[in-house]
Amino acid sequence: MMDILYTGPVSADRESPMARSETSPSRTQGSGQRPNACCFCWCCCCSCSWNEDENRTRKKSGETKLETISNCEACTKPSVEEMKLWAQSFDKLMKNPAGRNVFREFLRTEYSEENMLFWLACEDLKKELNKSAIEEKARMIYEDYISILSPKEVSLDSRVREVINRRMQEPSPHTFEDAQLQIYTLMHRDSYPRFLNSSIYRSLVQGGSRSSSES
Repeated sequence: MMDILYTGPVSADRESPMARSETSPSRTQGSGQRPNACCFCWCCCCSCSWNEDENRTRKKSGETKLETISNCEACTKPSVEEMKLWAQSFDKLMKNPAGRNVFREFLRTEYSEENMLFWLACEDLKKELNKSAIEEKARMIYEDYISILSPKEVSLDSRVREVINRRMQEPSPHTFEDAQLQIYTLMHRDSYPRFLNSSIYRSLVQGGSRSSSES
């Protein structure tokens, strides 16, 4: 049973694993090889020469808004058919690792990447079986995405917040289930339609189509 009231700020020494992994040298340097890493231009986990040139250009211009995102999910390069499936339904987009990476890149341009990060953190929590690990991950998710003091706070209604506060007394893999559904619905209704009309998605599909026709 946990008696802690989760309203305090996130301290530097309790930084979440997700945040730590985004800045860890072992993640960004390593051996230089990324198993199953995708290699299409808009994907943030891409290591191809196009992306390296693009990153150098951004650094010179001082641009940070579209800076490459670290800690993306490992994925294979999607086919044009797969990318077109993402436009058929939000579920198909979210069930595809490459689709989630590209959608996450789009959300970052709209300064709402925390919605995807929260959703992914909840998915990770639901796979956890160890009780102490569940409590620790739940605490970190609360501090990172639920606390009103967090800069990454997601938008939730008061009912869902009350449910979370009750469940945090004894965290489980499903503590944030209602909140995760609410954020999923928000991304579906608000961000997904704009994503389909974005230059990020259109350029990706057009580029894939040109590559297929040339080959």
